[in-house]
Amino acid sequence: MNDVYLFIEAEKTTHGVAFLCRLLNVARSSFYAWLCAGKTRAARRASDDALAHEINVLHIASKSTYGAPRIHAELRRLGRRINRKRVERIMRERGITGHTRRGLTRQVMPRSRMRRFLRRQRRR
Repeated sequence: MNDVYLFIEAEKTTHGVAFLCRLLNVARSSFYAWLCAGKTRAARRASDDALAHEINVLHIASKSTYGAPRIHAELRRLGRRINRKRVERIMRERGITGHTRRGLTRQVMPRSRMRRFLRRQRRR
């Protein structure tokens, strides 16, 4: 629908808005509502870009391990009141993902084997 409104916006100098809306089967009031909401969309986009920068800084500081829940918690600790779903959306749109860092796992030796091993070590 956004493309239709963009087309009407581009062509309104050559044809009337009422004619274009009738031609494209769009309510004229919807076009004007979309037109008035342009400033709001631009402000939201600027706000999202600023928040994306903060998220990126926190993500890099965590060595790219923090996901959306931890980033959201960190932003809350810094005093930013932001919805978790907004953080998730911005991270998804920008391709920022958290990764788990897996260390080396040690095999646990059963107690009976451990006792035998310790006995053999004492004998030596």
